[in-house]
Amino acid sequence: MSAQEVINIQDISNEENQIRQSIYALLAHLFRHAPDSETLGWLETLETEEESQTQGMAAAWSVLKLSASKTTPEQAADEYQIVFVGIGRGDVVPFGSWYLTGSLMEMPLVLLREDLRSLGFERQDDVKEPEDHIAALLEVMAMLVDEGSATEQAAFFNKHIVAWFERLCNDIKQSDNAVFYAAVAELTLQFLNIEKTRFTQRPW
Repeated sequence: MSAQEVINIQDISNEENQIRQSIYALLAHLFRHAPDSETLGWLETLETEEESQTQGMAAAWSVLKLSASKTTPEQAADEYQIVFVGIGRGDVVPFGSWYLTGSLMEMPLVLLREDLRSLGFERQDDVKEPEDHIAALLEVMAMLVDEGSATEQAAFFNKHIVAWFERLCNDIKQSDNAVFYAAVAELTLQFLNIEKTRFTQRPW
């Protein structure tokens, strides 16, 4: 599918939605915590249908597979700690409020919590990060693709993700400490740009 094609999201096949849901869930998992050996092994052997992807997506999958094959769980854990956690903070701060206001726990988080409540989502007790962490937002999108309406998908993406995901991905790629996560960021960038095109092809 070309990112330039005019697509009515209401007509997306169940198969394509399953693929979209799986990619959102995978990216959420990788941004939530470093991959273990099972996840790295799965990524290393993952087969994708390149003829159905943009060139950018196909290349991003290939780089991620290669990176997974050369990364140990220990290396991935160390990289995640340095890039996203750090001492005080990591190289990259993966929260919407940070990118939209320059501070954490600001108005974008308040508005996000209101929308999450209206959609029926509740924060899990074992989750410590604020809800505007990129992993949490991708998890919500995975659930909306699986169970929500097209209108809900577009509204949530356009309100809470579109304004800052490109800067986040580029910051990760520019981090001197990001190797595996540079590949994750590139796949995220390619996929979310396709979603951005999808959600701006018709008024909602």
